[in-house]
Amino acid sequence: MTLQQRTLGTTSSLTVSALGLGCMGMSEFYGTPDEQGGLDTIHRALDLGVTFLDTADMYGPFTNERLVGKAIASSAQGRDGVVLATKFGNVRGEDGGFLGISGSPDYVRSACDASLQRLGVDHIDLYYQHRVDPTVPIEETVGAMKELVEAGKVTHLGLSEAGADTIRRAHAVHPITALQSEYSLFTRDLEAQVLPVLRELGIGLVPYSPLGRGLLTGAISAGSLEASDSRNSRFPRLHGEALEANLRLVEQVKQIAAEKGCTPGQLALAWVLAQGDDVAPIPGTKRVRYLEENVGAADVVLTGEELDRIAEAVPAHAVVGDRYGDMSSIEE
Repeated sequence: MTLQQRTLGTTSSLTVSALGLGCMGMSEFYGTPDEQGGLDTIHRALDLGVTFLDTADMYGPFTNERLVGKAIASSAQGRDGVVLATKFGNVRGEDGGFLGISGSPDYVRSACDASLQRLGVDHIDLYYQHRVDPTVPIEETVGAMKELVEAGKVTHLGLSEAGADTIRRAHAVHPITALQSEYSLFTRDLEAQVLPVLRELGIGLVPYSPLGRGLLTGAISAGSLEASDSRNSRFPRLHGEALEANLRLVEQVKQIAAEKGCTPGQLALAWVLAQGDDVAPIPGTKRVRYLEENVGAADVVLTGEELDRIAEAVPAHAVVGDRYGDMSSIEE
């Protein structure tokens, strides 16, 4: 099976499957890690044409890159059948502790070498700075990333959760192919300033959490998550009165999805896909059945009238709560 392909970036273009796969939850944050479930999900994704895989050194920490590398090596498609993206910048210790954000050139180089080793590959297709380091000029960080391209270790460069000014400055040093930031019916912050800059510069958008951390699937309710799931503590939108208010919005999504003959999650993903041919969301899952449901979103075609109705049903200003408990590392 082959999914529709989309192009990220115009100066330094990269072709990816219209839907990617976020692999983070296979190793950490969203309940109990499940390596075998992750391997099965990645293999099924590749068979379905989802060839754009997303990981990061910090996930696990360090174990998710190994899992993704193992899955690629044991897949029928092999390395050449995958567009592989990973990230650096959120520094963690072996014990899992968070040690801060680093964009120093020396760290960029060492982080890349470590990721290549864990992934078991000789190059990374899309290498992101996971969060912008406010203590290091972006020109220095991207300058070091550019050296990785020149050395053949990286093919395309990306940023994550960077603001409009940072994106412009970075792009002036080396073409930025993609910005990865949270974007969904529930998170539309970047539409005002960031998205116009991306379109002006010809940079693609890779939305993470396009299902609102699962809220937009309709499967989450008060007390429904595993005790070990970080969504119980890190995300204000999923707690208390905020959750109650946001679930009322989800009911609107459910209603429209039922009329459309798809699931709420498929409707939400179809909305993201409809935002432009330069947009390639990476819904994450560690379960084959959820992956297959997500892939079905590629067949949901929304008319202009339906897009307007969805926007009216879930206005951006109606979503309650910050998307992170600590927003200090998110640029606007």
